Amino acid sequence: MENVTTVNEFLLLGLTSVQKLQPLFFVIFLIIYLINLVGNGAILVIAVLEPKLHSPMYFFLGNLSCLDICYSSVTLPKVLINLLSTRRAISFLGCITQLHFFHFLGSTEAILLAIMAFDRFVAICNPLRYTAIMNSQVYILLAAVAWITSFFNALMHSVMTAHLNFCHSQKLNHFFCDVKPLLELACGNTLLNQWLLSVVTGSISMGAFFLTLLSYFYIICSLLFKNKSCRILRKALSTCASHFMVVCLFYGPVGFTYIRPASATSMIQDRMVAIIYSAVTPVLNPLIYTLRNKEVMLALKTTFGSRLFKGCQQHH
Repeated sequence: MENVTTVNEFLLLGLTSVQKLQPLFFVIFLIIYLINLVGNGAILVIAVLEPKLHSPMYFFLGNLSCLDICYSSVTLPKVLINLLSTRRAISFLGCITQLHFFHFLGSTEAILLAIMAFDRFVAICNPLRYTAIMNSQVYILLAAVAWITSFFNALMHSVMTAHLNFCHSQKLNHFFCDVKPLLELACGNTLLNQWLLSVVTGSISMGAFFLTLLSYFYIICSLLFKNKSCRILRKALSTCASHFMVVCLFYGPVGFTYIRPASATSMIQDRMVAIIYSAVTPVLNPLIYTLRNKEVMLALKTTFGSRLFKGCQQHH
């Protein structure tokens, strides 16, 4: 019989055990986090304040920026603290809370990316009916469905994980609390937990991914069969290119992590891949959208440029 003990905390092994590398990692992740906050914060501000951007596309973009700020804030502040600490402990309740919000926000982003692809499909393939189809009630409802569905998906994982007995080491082979590394420490039967992770989370992420691909496929086919000029086709594809880059950067690592079964050897790979979707992708989102979107760039210059000009006038 395995020695079942009450676990009050876990020890996060972190990104590296090499002491000399920790200050370097701290600087890198601090810069990543600050760029994330500033970049996504700026997009969120203009999506709210700029009247020209009060459309479904920018409503969803504002949601995405809000998600990316929260998503990184679930893991990165704790990572930064642990890089400066000798004892990298997290309480049991703190661990389950982190797990819950990580899956809640991650699932919301997966569904939201699919909704954004559908929005582009309607805008490009049915431009005359776009305002009728994507009215304010519809796009608010779609966003609400993404947030609510994801909340209950995350709640399922957090409750199921919290009810496990832990009888192995308290050392968590990750830099944040997630289901797979916690299952490695659990004793007893964890098949249901693994099945829920692979099937439910896998279905949400891959289902959203295939719906996204389907939307792009219909966009390309619709434009080609309507004998549109190369210029119009290029313009439409350019509109979708930034979104598609975000989609690949997000769904690829998530699919790699959660569809495969947990194993000791895969945990090191999962830890490296987790850096991409938890830290890197949220930073790239604002860069990709702003650099490829003239409306967003113009709104940023108008909103922040006018405020800086006013601030200078008041100062003088």
